[in-house]
Amino acid sequence: MNTRQNFFQFIPVNAQNAVSALLDADHLIVKVKQERKTKHGDYRSLSNGKHQITINANLNPYRFLITLIHEIAHFEAYQKFGFSVKPHGKEWKRTFQHLMLPFLKPDIFPNELLPLLAKHFINPKASSDTDTQLALALKQFDEGDPKTFVFELPLGQRFKIYNGRTFKRSKKRRKRIECIELKTGKVYLFNPNVEVEQIN
Repeated sequence: MNTRQNFFQFIPVNAQNAVSALLDADHLIVKVKQERKTKHGDYRSLSNGKHQITINANLNPYRFLITLIHEIAHFEAYQKFGFSVKPHGKEWKRTFQHLMLPFLKPDIFPNELLPLLAKHFINPKASSDTDTQLALALKQFDEGDPKTFVFELPLGQRFKIYNGRTFKRSKKRRKRIECIELKTGKVYLFNPNVEVEQIN
């Protein structure tokens, strides 16, 4: 699925012209993929000299747009500063901020998201998932059964993750949450916004 018409169905209507202009200027190929549990999207330079972005099809329109601009920012940062820059370093952050600014408008994003996005883009992180407030707000626009983040679980709650491994929620550290794997008793540190399924 890589035609402009096909992937435009995934982004807010009022963002389509600006996105089209960005992609035309950068000569980028965008492909929509089935859900990948470890990432929302990626950018890569292809061996034929072209540049490709892939985005997960299961994202809601607002998360899809943020992810798309995130990946375009990787391309533009590498083009401007070279491939030696850090993937999510200051060059990428500045590029992401610059590219995202024209989209932070009430005719593209719901009013309840705009203050959270403005705060997030003061210093954008490698993933919007690490911004707990923003991730929780974006989750409200997902289709299907509501998902649960690990930070929402009570202490001691058992849960499973996408690959079937089961854990019990333990104490919170400064930025991550300790979770004990039921099978091995090993302690793992979870990002607070890992999506999980509660089990009894």
